[in-house]
Amino acid sequence: MTQPATHALDMPAFVDHSHLTVVDLPMVSAFYRKVMGLSVLDGTTSGETLGVAGRPLVTLTTGARAARAPRTAPGLFHTAFLVPSRAELGRWLAHAAHNNVPLTGASDHLVSEAIYLDDPEGNGIEIYRDRDRSEWTYAADGTVKMATQRLDLQALYDEAPKDGFSAQADGTAIGHIHLQVSDIPEADAFFRDVLGLDLMARYPGASFFATGKYHHHVAANVWNSRGQPKRESGMTGLSDYTIRFNDAGKLAAATAKLDEMGIATTRTGDTVSLTDPWGIGLRLAA
Repeated sequence: MTQPATHALDMPAFVDHSHLTVVDLPMVSAFYRKVMGLSVLDGTTSGETLGVAGRPLVTLTTGARAARAPRTAPGLFHTAFLVPSRAELGRWLAHAAHNNVPLTGASDHLVSEAIYLDDPEGNGIEIYRDRDRSEWTYAADGTVKMATQRLDLQALYDEAPKDGFSAQADGTAIGHIHLQVSDIPEADAFFRDVLGLDLMARYPGASFFATGKYHHHVAANVWNSRGQPKRESGMTGLSDYTIRFNDAGKLAAATAKLDEMGIATTRTGDTVSLTDPWGIGLRLAA
């Protein structure tokens, strides 16, 4: 009997790529290479694409007009890198500890174990591993139970392989992206009602959306950004991100809804590009 697909990337739609605008490209690139264990896959003087085992995950670009975004601006809360196992999460933690990498937090979310930090320009990062889906708890309405509990970093470190870390393991991907937005009802309307993602959980001031009953592919919160105006062109931080559809029907339905709502899009092959309600670029791809 074939087991059901459970990985974040096996779902009908998933987050495939994150594109950041930065001021100091060499410094930020060095961080994603040396601290996060990504490799440069392609590069020019004004940008680089980094990834794992040939899979592009993050593009960094810069330009003369790059201006630091305020902490309250809509945009990125964090890009979340999903590693294949608890052992790999521990291996990265040992690497971070041995290199005095400052962390901003660590949480047990019931469905996952997560460690948080920022890149040198303040872009949030999560690195996490999923628990097996048999350990997740779903409510009758289809939502999934999540919490924010203390993660025992010492135990994770003690269990971790200490044979060195040079790069993220093959299979590492962007598991989800967490956004800062201006309004939660507006986020619900966009991600659920227009893009067709399921609302999987709510926290005070945040909603979590996914396909395939994953805990979340996209999250949106107003903790720093409630009521703030749209992002301005040239701001540092999240320039755009990509949601890739394994289910062509879901992409077609989302595209039709965008057209129905009068949201401007640009089509290039199988990719639909737009700007979301908060000024963040979004690509929908097959």
